[in-house]
Amino acid sequence: MEFEQEGIRLFDQLQIRYYGLIIVLAMLVAAWVAARLAKRDGRDPEHIWGALTWAIIPGIVLARLWFVFFPPISLTLGCSTPSPTDVCRDLSWMLQNITNLQNGPLAIWSGGLSIFGAVIGGGLGAYIYIRRNKLQLGAWMDIAAIALPLGQAIGRWANWVNQELYGTVTTLPWGLTIDSAHRVAPFGSTVDYPVATTLFHPLFLYESLWSILAFILLLNLFQRYRSRLIPGDLFLIYVMQYSVIRFLLEFIRVEVTLVGAINLSQLVCIIAFLGALLFFIYRHRPGAVAAERLPDPPREPQPAAAAAVEQK
Repeated sequence: MEFEQEGIRLFDQLQIRYYGLIIVLAMLVAAWVAARLAKRDGRDPEHIWGALTWAIIPGIVLARLWFVFFPPISLTLGCSTPSPTDVCRDLSWMLQNITNLQNGPLAIWSGGLSIFGAVIGGGLGAYIYIRRNKLQLGAWMDIAAIALPLGQAIGRWANWVNQELYGTVTTLPWGLTIDSAHRVAPFGSTVDYPVATTLFHPLFLYESLWSILAFILLLNLFQRYRSRLIPGDLFLIYVMQYSVIRFLLEFIRVEVTLVGAINLSQLVCIIAFLGALLFFIYRHRPGAVAAERLPDPPREPQPAAAAAVEQK
């Protein structure tokens, strides 16, 4: 076994990437916290692990598909130039290089997972599980909304391992250096931007710290102010807070995704924020149905074993 910069090499052939290990750790920690919250709320925590198994595959698939369909400009700038040395890995290139296990669409171990696709895909899988098991959608979405930022806070460190998700050049003392091999235009020149002295905004760190604060805030709302909320409100707040930080960070991010001249991520954030905000306001409109505001929904049936332990 040999520890390398990007992973652990086993038997000279198999490499376990730190990127993947951190992502798995993030999912497990978030699920563990969600299970604890579910148990404290009088719900069967096993549903968390059940929903996770349904969310993993569609979450990864859509996270990668989003990246493949909407690649950052560092992968598409070369598509508009005649130079064969410029990088051009747009959707057409991806479809023609499916078997390329270094940079192709299947190479998720090399990075390239979109949080938008992950939330949509994972949410769809979890939604199907919740509906199949006839669970209360809003209450379980709130539990997920608390655990998700914690998982994001951990998962963003996978971007640090891969030297991705960094911003523009900065002189701030917490800036980080980026190897020339991981630089994107226009920062590829080590003459104009020396490797040892050029610092970049650590966007992964900014988002990680924000996510920790979001986790603390949502947990506090869940524990203290749930009587004022409708089941599902915490998830709407989660959507709004992430839309805000992602929209702001896009201004200093170098790996943006453009559709025409529009930053796709910022457009998605605007739509998500306004949609969540308007729905939140609508749910709390004057004269809203009183049943919507019940703070403590009926407890869901638990397995016989769990019920027996509780009775003791």
